[in-house]
Amino acid sequence: MKRLFLAASFAWLSISGAVAQNYPSRPITVVAPFPPGGPSDALARILSGPMQEALGQPIVIENVAGAGGTIGVTRVARAEPDGYTLLIGQWSTQVVNPVTYNLAVDVVNDFAPIALLANTPQIIVARKDFPAADLRALVAWLKANPDKAQAATVGAAGGAQVAGMYFQQVTGTRFGFVPYRGGAPAMQDLMAGRVDIMFDQAANAITQVRAGTIKAYAVMTEQRWHLAPDIPTIDESGVPGLHVSYWHALFAPRATPPDIVAKVNAAAVGALADAKVQQSFAVQGQDIWPAAQQTPQALGAFYKAETEKWWPVIRAAGLKVE
Repeated sequence: MKRLFLAASFAWLSISGAVAQNYPSRPITVVAPFPPGGPSDALARILSGPMQEALGQPIVIENVAGAGGTIGVTRVARAEPDGYTLLIGQWSTQVVNPVTYNLAVDVVNDFAPIALLANTPQIIVARKDFPAADLRALVAWLKANPDKAQAATVGAAGGAQVAGMYFQQVTGTRFGFVPYRGGAPAMQDLMAGRVDIMFDQAANAITQVRAGTIKAYAVMTEQRWHLAPDIPTIDESGVPGLHVSYWHALFAPRATPPDIVAKVNAAAVGALADAKVQQSFAVQGQDIWPAAQQTPQALGAFYKAETEKWWPVIRAAGLKVE
């Protein structure tokens, strides 16, 4: 029996090694769990060109939107762990949603980390004709007009709503939330004046801020953001310590062979070092992580630290999708 077990183990390892050695032999799908036009979709498409050159196979970006990104995340978690279905996840889908949604998968344990990709701060923006001129005036207006403003969010109880509720708790304000399927449609309604404010990824908002179609109140960081140094920090604006940023990372289903993870990581790291990719990320308002933070091990450690930081905050807020 022991010999049979050892023989089966060696056979499985041989098959697994052969699969990894031949990878990839067909197109790879990267699931962006939001509609086209948002930050996740944009990053995936920027990276796809140099990554498919490195891997020698086409990379197909599939937008699987809905339920704050949980539908796309669930699809990848249940995919075969063969390296042909990957996920571009982010702070909201990987950290916030496991607490706020009743998920059918274990987001923390059902994925193999591949690489941290980019980071962008959260920014507080409003329709261009909103009466408050700066963040202090916004807080005063919200206090004087409780429940009259509407904030756009991506999904119910997602990252934007967590940031908004965090803001409400700190400032003693009240306003409503309007959920959208993704950052692009939420931004369209903010520009059209159908909603009033948004706690958004700077990468999603910065183009419209620069164009003057919306106004920016503050970045939710301690230091001014180098890509928009004219926008004050939330600390400068009278709400110190309310820091939120959105990171994006590449994940594979759990049990994906380490050799395949290493191949995809090498392709992603190579793409992030490309000057054209770096320029495109900067235009999108995305900061690339330092090379030392681009390993699977670094992503795993960072992800654990993020859950330890944010889960108590989210649970204390009692935020849950019914």
